[in-house]
This record gives sequence, structure tokens and C-alpha cells, in this order.
Amino acid sequence: MRINSVLALVLAGEFVWAGAAFAAEAERTPSEAFRTGYAAYKKGDTAEAIEALNYAASKGHAASLWKLGRMYATGDGVTEDDRKALEIFSRIANDYADGNPHGSDAPYVADAFVTLGRYFRAGIPGGIVADLARARRYYAYAASYFGDSEAQYQLATMYLAGEGGEKSERQAARWFKLAARKGHVGAQAELGRLLYDGVGVERNPVRGLMWLSIAQISSKGDATIQAWHEAAFSAAAEGDRRAALALAEDWLKRRTASN
Repeated sequence: MRINSVLALVLAGEFVWAGAAFAAEAERTPSEAFRTGYAAYKKGDTAEAIEALNYAASKGHAASLWKLGRMYATGDGVTEDDRKALEIFSRIANDYADGNPHGSDAPYVADAFVTLGRYFRAGIPGGIVADLARARRYYAYAASYFGDSEAQYQLATMYLAGEGGEKSERQAARWFKLAARKGHVGAQAELGRLLYDGVGVERNPVRGLMWLSIAQISSKGDATIQAWHEAAFSAAAEGDRRAALALAEDWLKRRTASN
């Protein structure tokens, strides 16, 4: 999956690889440079961290490139710069999209696609305008190729709202279910609501309450999820409540045992 050439031209020259001084100091493998850079980052030595991470990234180390992107995206030790982060994550998506979806780099590549989805969903002031169709494509790629739960959740929300393409409650339920099974709390709550109300799926109040209960237990006080759970639980029949709680406890027990 290659990045649009227009974006590449717009961003060309914005991000210059550093690392010459680091390379001159000692010829290190990309993995060694990453470890050095991450250790420097943990110590708060941002200059050394960026130098080492840039060197590793220039040698094709995806995790280093991803870490640099996260630093610029969040202003972690550097001046926050979404345009620079966008270029870095675009580079990851362009260079590593076809990699092993179960390999060691996969989580970094998947997260890059998810972040690009967020950028194009909302736009960057003074940088890029929102492009919902493109955001949806990024989410869809990470959701299907890498099986990323956050991408599956975000894609489901776009299907549910009809953002960037067709509205499909059935597809939304499908993607929420995939993410929910992986432990994504937001997806569990959304799936629970759809099942409880019969939106996009056959109504199943017990299964709906089960997923809402799992999300409520796992959400650590999320006000929205707590409210959804309370509304459904208070309206449900007593037998459905007991059955749903038993299923939720069993699911959580099995998930804990498998981790």
C-alpha cells in the first residue's frame, strides 16, 4: 500500500535524517542503535535519543522510526509537530505495509496506519484537510491485514456513522466483535449496545449485557460505558442479568488464564 505521491511531494524535505555523528562514533547495528536511543530517551537525554533513533531508522529499523513518530506526535521530549509525525508514519506505511503481519515490526506498522487514519479523519490545521475516505482505507488496512484491534474499532465507528463511505450497521457489528474478542473495551461496549438493541444484528439481550458487563468491569470508571451498562442492566429482566453476569465472569476468567 503506497502513500499518495502528492503527500510525499508536500512533505519532501521536511524531515532530514540525522545520525551522522552517531554513525561516525561507532558502526552499530540498527538494533544496537535503537537500544542506545531508547536508553537515552528513558534517561531524558532527548538529543542523544533522537540521534541514535534516527541512525537506526535510516538503516530500516521500523521500531526506531515509529518511536520518533510517537515523540513528534505527542511532543514527548521534542516540540510537538504533527506534520513531521505524519511524514514519519507515512514512511512506515509506505515501506513496511507488506511485511509479516505477525512479525516483530507488525505492531509498529499497524499503529502507524491507525495514526494516519486519525490524522486524515480529523485533519491537521495548516497541514492537511480531513479526508474521511482515506482515513477509512488506513483503518481498513490495519484492521484486516494486521488484525489490529484499535483499527477494527475505529473502522466500526466509521461504518456505524457512515463516515468515509457506506453506512453499515452489520459491518460495524462485525468489526466491533473482532475487536471486542481481543479485549478492546470500547468495542466491547459498542457491541453490547448493538446486541442489546438489535442494531445490525439479531437482538440478543443476554449477549448484549454480557459484553456491556465485561466493558463495565474493564473500563475502570469510564463514565459513558458505566452509563450504557446501567441503562441496559436496569431495564433487563432478572434472568437475563444473571445469565449475562455468569457469561461475563466466565469470559474474563478464561481471558485472564490465557494471558
